[in-house]
Amino acid sequence: MNSLQPLRHVTAGVLNVALFETGPVDGPPVFLMHGFPYDIHSYAEVAPLLAAQGCRVYVPCLRGFGATRFRDAATPRSGEQAALGADLLALMDVLAVPRAVLAGYDWGGRAACVVAALWPERCSGLVSLNSYNIQNIANAMLPDTPDKEHSLWYQYYFHSERGRAGLAADRRAFCRLLWRLWSPTWVFDDATFERSAAAFDNPDFVDVVIQSYRHRFGLVAGDPALTGIEARLAAQPAISVPSITFDGNDDGVRPPATAAQHARFFTGPRSHHIVPGAGHNLPQEKPQVFADAVLELVQPGQNA
Repeated sequence: MNSLQPLRHVTAGVLNVALFETGPVDGPPVFLMHGFPYDIHSYAEVAPLLAAQGCRVYVPCLRGFGATRFRDAATPRSGEQAALGADLLALMDVLAVPRAVLAGYDWGGRAACVVAALWPERCSGLVSLNSYNIQNIANAMLPDTPDKEHSLWYQYYFHSERGRAGLAADRRAFCRLLWRLWSPTWVFDDATFERSAAAFDNPDFVDVVIQSYRHRFGLVAGDPALTGIEARLAAQPAISVPSITFDGNDDGVRPPATAAQHARFFTGPRSHHIVPGAGHNLPQEKPQVFADAVLELVQPGQNA
């Protein structure tokens, strides 16, 4: 079983970011962004596939996960979408990567979408599960269909202090349940889960997760330092960069959608695919499919 080690630590924005790097240093850069409740090992098979094709691959631990830490105790432990995008942009800056393919799912896909939408000059291509992954917070209180509301039970649970206490009491059991529900056709063993579950021991994990799921419904304020970015995201900016979007046919939290459903948000070239036998953790469930999409967007001769 691949373990993404050793990790490099860099100061980027408000974080000390832990990240895995692989591939030739002068190869075309790719950032692989993990989601909740997962970790960098979602890319344990994707990263070497890309490195073998000459890519320089960066796989960071998101805020609240793994060995990434906040630099200042006073920084709000926010998981809002602006924070995720700002973290990715700051990391690209400190690594001196002017432009890269950005690929991700769930929270990581949101970070990639934010950068692609607001700073398209920094993104040479986007791979995104669930297509346009920028939240429309202004409409967050509009109800969805009952079956879709049912799949979001964990978000409503996190709105209460009971939910915070439940996550804090047994992070592993809670996250393992979500793995099973969100990827019902993915058979993973204990070792695979435990390899990722160590990331949930981060001291900021609970605070960041709870803030994320409350902020997206407009229930709590965001980090004041990120107000400007959130205001730009509220306009639901279009993504103009070349994009490949996916849905897992068996995704237990975000059911598959047609390309037309999100077409208005993509003004550049885009292809959309529904992947049979895949749930919500696409890169770990179907690593070759995910890697092939990244490679399709990598431009020959593109360097960091």
